[in-house]
Amino acid sequence: MSRINTNVQSLIAQRVLGQNTTGLNKSLERLSTGLRINRGKDDPAGLIASENLRADIRSINQAVSNAERADQVMNIAEGGLQEISNLLTEMQGLLTAAGNKAGLSQAEKEANQLQVDSILQTIDRIAGSTSFQGTKLLNGNLDYSASSVNGGVTDYQIKGAKFEGASLDVDVIIGASAQQGAMFLSNGSANLDLGTGSTFVIEVAGSQGSREFSFSSGTSLADVAAAVNTFTDVTGVKATVSGTGIKLVSEEYGSNEFVSVKVVDDGGIGSTGGIFTMSSNNTNIAVAASKVTYASANNAVKDAGQNITATINGLAATSNGRTISVNSDFLNVSMTLSATASQTTGALGSRAFAITGGGADFQLDGKVSIAGKVSLGFGDVSSRKLGDSDIGNLDDLASGKSFNLVDGNNLGDAQKIVSAAIDRVSSLRGRIGAFQKNTLGATMRSLSITSENTQAAESAIRDADFASETASLTRSQILVSSATNILSLANQSPQSALQLLG
Repeated sequence: MSRINTNVQSLIAQRVLGQNTTGLNKSLERLSTGLRINRGKDDPAGLIASENLRADIRSINQAVSNAERADQVMNIAEGGLQEISNLLTEMQGLLTAAGNKAGLSQAEKEANQLQVDSILQTIDRIAGSTSFQGTKLLNGNLDYSASSVNGGVTDYQIKGAKFEGASLDVDVIIGASAQQGAMFLSNGSANLDLGTGSTFVIEVAGSQGSREFSFSSGTSLADVAAAVNTFTDVTGVKATVSGTGIKLVSEEYGSNEFVSVKVVDDGGIGSTGGIFTMSSNNTNIAVAASKVTYASANNAVKDAGQNITATINGLAATSNGRTISVNSDFLNVSMTLSATASQTTGALGSRAFAITGGGADFQLDGKVSIAGKVSLGFGDVSSRKLGDSDIGNLDDLASGKSFNLVDGNNLGDAQKIVSAAIDRVSSLRGRIGAFQKNTLGATMRSLSITSENTQAAESAIRDADFASETASLTRSQILVSSATNILSLANQSPQSALQLLG
């Protein structure tokens, strides 16, 4: 049969040529863009997965940038703290020099005080000028704010806190009280009653050292206590008269503190008196069964202190004397309790304090959430904020203040203030260093690996396989060329009808 109105072979050739041309165009598009999926119709499910992975990649890469930016902020803060630390070390040396009173002229003392004043001014200037893009880092601007501080809390530091809402209550429950090392020396009268020509010789020791004391018959208990207190800085032990005896207690609280008494010579004081250790839960109560007569105390009798045991917001606290602290991903605080509060078991009122805001927040995860946020507090390191909460602050060493070097009457306490300031600055530098090394360093490495693997997954879905696409291109080119030739032949076949008309 020969028909000319409908050339079926040509239609077939046209359809096949169109299909082959579409395949050729798709291969050309994939090879030119490098993508297997260029629009939704190429692979709807693959497009959805690819776009989600692309969003993840962008978030992860930004989190890496955030970590790098946080590291830059930490470098600036640590640089300022390093200079402050150097200045405090210099000040410590000046205090030691000031203690050499007989070897210093008045002019030298005043010159040393000028250096101290200059150091204090420089510390304040560094604390106020260290900044990142206008944000002050060391003046307390990035410190946490707190309210409703319980009267039983004498000092506190908020080093990190993550919470949602207006505030976070910090609750403390005390399980075991903090105690000093303590013991009671019973005498039976207000004066020492010894044998004729005898002396009462004891060795008192504490966490700071030991000292031997000799007392003659008739010495009052008040004089015995005064003699012991003269060397409190040497021994770390304080003495008070209590009834017809003397109570010896360590200056500080905690398991590292102790009081030890060794009787070198009882002086014939008799067996009426003796040494009693105190209750482990109350240093005001002597344990009757613990009595050791003076004649039997030639080996030291010792009583150690006790660290407070507590929980903070349900977390077991690390303790040292009256100081407790917790360090978790969501809360990093430390606080020192008063003597009364630290010896009262149970809850510390309604709460220790409430954290109401502040701190430096860094987003170190691709997903914005409280779990991906890291918070760090930078306390004020100016001279009026550094020091010992029980003694004084660093600015008390300035000219005319109570711990100045010219008067030189409280150099021991002044050195304790500077030591506490050095500890505070060193602790902050240590926290910054740990944050950079462990948190930021590990985060950047982990996120970089995650980004690599996510990009690999996205590439497997969306990128073109050039080997496969090149083969498809060659195949499509051949088929298009073949279909074009066939179409040409199909279009010529109706002309055979002319021979029939012929």
